[in-house]
Amino acid sequence: MDIVVRSALVADGTGDPLTRHDVGITDGRIASVAEPGSLAGRRTIDAEGLVLAPGFIDMHSHSDLQLLANPDHLAKLSQGVTTEVLGQDGLSYAPVNDEVLAALRQQLAGWNDDPAGFDWNWRSVGEYLDRLDAGVAVNAAYLVPQGTVRMLTVGWEDRPATEAEMNAMKELIATGLAEGAMGMSSGLTYTPGMYATTEELVELCRVVGENGGFYSPHHRSYGKGALEAFGEMVDVSRRSGCPLHLAHATMNFSVNKGKAPDLLELLDRALDDGCDITLDTYPYLPGATYLSALLPSWATEGGLDATLARLSDVDTRERIRAEIEETGSDGAHGVPIDWEAIEINGVRRDENAHLVGHSVAASAERAGKPAAELYFDVLLSEKLGTSCLMHVGHEENVQAIMRHRTHTGGSDGLLVGARPHPRAWGTFPRYLARYVRELGVLGLAECVAHLTGRAAQRLRLTDRGLVRAGYAADLVLFDPETVADTATFDEPRQQAAGIPYVFVNGVAAIDDGQPTGALAGHSLRNPGSAR
Repeated sequence: MDIVVRSALVADGTGDPLTRHDVGITDGRIASVAEPGSLAGRRTIDAEGLVLAPGFIDMHSHSDLQLLANPDHLAKLSQGVTTEVLGQDGLSYAPVNDEVLAALRQQLAGWNDDPAGFDWNWRSVGEYLDRLDAGVAVNAAYLVPQGTVRMLTVGWEDRPATEAEMNAMKELIATGLAEGAMGMSSGLTYTPGMYATTEELVELCRVVGENGGFYSPHHRSYGKGALEAFGEMVDVSRRSGCPLHLAHATMNFSVNKGKAPDLLELLDRALDDGCDITLDTYPYLPGATYLSALLPSWATEGGLDATLARLSDVDTRERIRAEIEETGSDGAHGVPIDWEAIEINGVRRDENAHLVGHSVAASAERAGKPAAELYFDVLLSEKLGTSCLMHVGHEENVQAIMRHRTHTGGSDGLLVGARPHPRAWGTFPRYLARYVRELGVLGLAECVAHLTGRAAQRLRLTDRGLVRAGYAADLVLFDPETVADTATFDEPRQQAAGIPYVFVNGVAAIDDGQPTGALAGHSLRNPGSAR
């Protein structure tokens, strides 16, 4: 064997009880799972007291650029993640043309930054996956982003797609899946994806299902109307025959306190009827997005320049303010904004750095202006390129949803900004520390299965997600007594504790607690794709 992990407690990804084994690795694969002390290798790691699990699978990641721009990728490797699912929330960078790419670089700067000197040497899904294959720290799967596809065909207009535009979108999606995408994502509170009707989504999802993919929507509301929004996505899945994976399936805002059982009842009915549904969550209360996402959809129609023009007009600003503060915009999930709950956590201009870490309400009070005015001024100054935390979650909802039979883990973590959400660095150890060891919400073997085998099954990865001979050696060793997230809202970029070893395709990426700089990851492609 190249490497033998000796006498580890193995959580094999199935949810079965832990058992003690030697695990041998050869040529990037698990060569043997054997009795303790029975294997020999060129290198032996004594795993006494440690748990060996499949590498964690981040089902909702926003590392689309940072995985390429900063190859060490310590945020994910240090918490045991060996596979990420990119292309989330209907907005990412393939497929694109030059015009759409330029617009996305502006629109998504608050999520992904726009790195100076970065080489944008792809336009198609296949070319993006090829770029990943050139060497990245973890494995990555990709979802065709429906909002980006709509930009390419319909543009930024709020109207139904024509028959010709529908056919063009279907072709782009089919091509993306043929080139290796695992499915399609939507961001139905983000422009222009939110302009799609239910019928449009059904038609697109038929193509996704026919090409072996699944649909992963950020649905139309996580606040007022959340249950109806979840119901729409279940209806799309039923009518299209496309498997459904509900992204960051939370029940947030004051209107949904204690309503997680209503969501789970809706999903259980559909599952019992034969629907193929899974979901992911992150183990935190606050959410995160870009600050301009709170705007009503009509205010962002037409793209960046049109949005900035509206924000510069006094009368239009008042109309937007009334909708955000009094009635609740569709971008803010139909709930009137509490500016105390909106914290700016990332800006691009030095002149706005003093706003980071403070609520919009607190910064507005210091500036002596109404909160909405400060909000508009920041968006103009930053050209929408800033991000925020939304302190709107409920612990009882978080715990109820993570117990569900289809639950998987997703960080939804943004890696850029002065103070990004700590979930980008802490999601997976937080599950093991807080919700397994401290609170007992999940058993250890059960939690590992949520984060590994169950996620791999959704992705149709037949050789990952389990500790089993013949499987890819994506593995993590952690101490069940000390594993913990150390990332906080004040200090979010902190390496997790208690995770001394992480292997990606059999190569040590974290070795005795230290990053090795290895780039052993690559794209994971739709099993039915041409390649």
